[in-house]
Amino acid sequence: MDTPAPIATLTGLTAAFECVRAASRADPFPSLAVRRRRLDALAALVHDRRDDIAAAIAQDFGHRPARESLLLEVFPTLEALRHARRHLPGWMRPRHTRVSPWFLPARAEIRYQPLGCVGIIAPWNYPLFLAAAPLASVFAAGNRALVKLSEYTPATADLLAALVPRYFAPDEFAVVGGDAELAKAFAALPFDHLLFTGSTGVGRQVMAAAAANLTPVTLELGGKSPALVAPDYPLTRAAERIVLGKGLNAGQTCIAPDYVLLPSGSEESFLAAARRTAIAAWPDFAHCPDVAAIANERHFQRLLAYLDDARTAGARIEPLLPEARPDPATRRFPPIALLDVPASCRVMHEEIFGPLLPLVPYADVDQALAWVQGRERPLAFYLFDENPARTESILNATVAGGVTVNDTLLHIAQDSLPFGGVGASGMGQIHGHAGFLTFAKEMSVFRQSRTNGMGLLKPPYGKTFDALLRLLVR
Repeated sequence: MDTPAPIATLTGLTAAFECVRAASRADPFPSLAVRRRRLDALAALVHDRRDDIAAAIAQDFGHRPARESLLLEVFPTLEALRHARRHLPGWMRPRHTRVSPWFLPARAEIRYQPLGCVGIIAPWNYPLFLAAAPLASVFAAGNRALVKLSEYTPATADLLAALVPRYFAPDEFAVVGGDAELAKAFAALPFDHLLFTGSTGVGRQVMAAAAANLTPVTLELGGKSPALVAPDYPLTRAAERIVLGKGLNAGQTCIAPDYVLLPSGSEESFLAAARRTAIAAWPDFAHCPDVAAIANERHFQRLLAYLDDARTAGARIEPLLPEARPDPATRRFPPIALLDVPASCRVMHEEIFGPLLPLVPYADVDQALAWVQGRERPLAFYLFDENPARTESILNATVAGGVTVNDTLLHIAQDSLPFGGVGASGMGQIHGHAGFLTFAKEMSVFRQSRTNGMGLLKPPYGKTFDALLRLLVR
């Protein structure tokens, strides 16, 4: 028997969409048991084939540590599925709400109806987590799905396409591969909801394509996520947590700390602590098994261009691993700090998505906040501060997709917290109950009672009506 391959043609895409969409219409409200079966099936697929998945991702990247894939992709996906399964009965239960006193003894409730057929466009940087974790919300809400994987992760797409039919019926869940043109066709289908994770520029294109069908969209984009180190926060601790957060997946993370705002005069101390962290984490960088490669040649060359642009503009280039150099043969790119970077440099206004870390000094916290507030609202914001009053003040002055205080990245791993951007960093929310609500329709239901007062408000109008109307509009 031939191994199933990802859907890679427009004809195949259209047929798969029609199959899944028709099935969603035929079964508009799957039972709790059906939804749990789908969650369990996806959990079994991810758990049982985790080593194969990690190997496929490593093949797509050139090299990616299996341990990193298990930690950053398999573990949070399984946690999302467990969380949804555990809370699903309560999420599904209709929520009774108050009726206006004028309409008693009627009753009202909100029901959570599945939207139907959901499309997910996943990026290359976390090809399992950003494809499978949203399915926890999609399946919990009672939907079926098509997932479009990136053309830059063909091995992962091939593996998932081969595995999915062993766990799901073709009208429940299908995997789409193909190139960027097929991705455009995917975004133009009349899904009941479309989730896109990727760059802001492509997000605009996806939103425009979806608009033709009035398809609601959730956009998980990126941007420049700042880390702000307060004046009296321990620099060694901040440097360690920022460098390690930046170093995971070689910085190819949408919520990686993009740049660091430091008290003026502390740059050298921070740099020294950052070097100590990097040397301890990635010894013998060229051969270290715990280093992910830059996923493709285009992005490797983009990072080199950022570096050359900053160097030409007069920035200080400070490798955190003094002996390591970017290697085009393996696409390993060591962590590098940049100081005195002119604001006009590309690295200061484009999302870095790699292990380059600009350090930006500030005179006082108000100036640091003004720097953040003067730019597009970030997907993530990292505040390092042990002063409770100042922390509250900074959080109140900040608008970001999500925040981790005194560390990086960890808010994304909390299924009890919604995840989503704001403005240029995205719209809509996923994860946990917020994701369930994104992929369900909160349908209002008003239940009229046998005995009610509506007869007093029907024509022909008279004195009784006028008396009641005076009460209503008093």
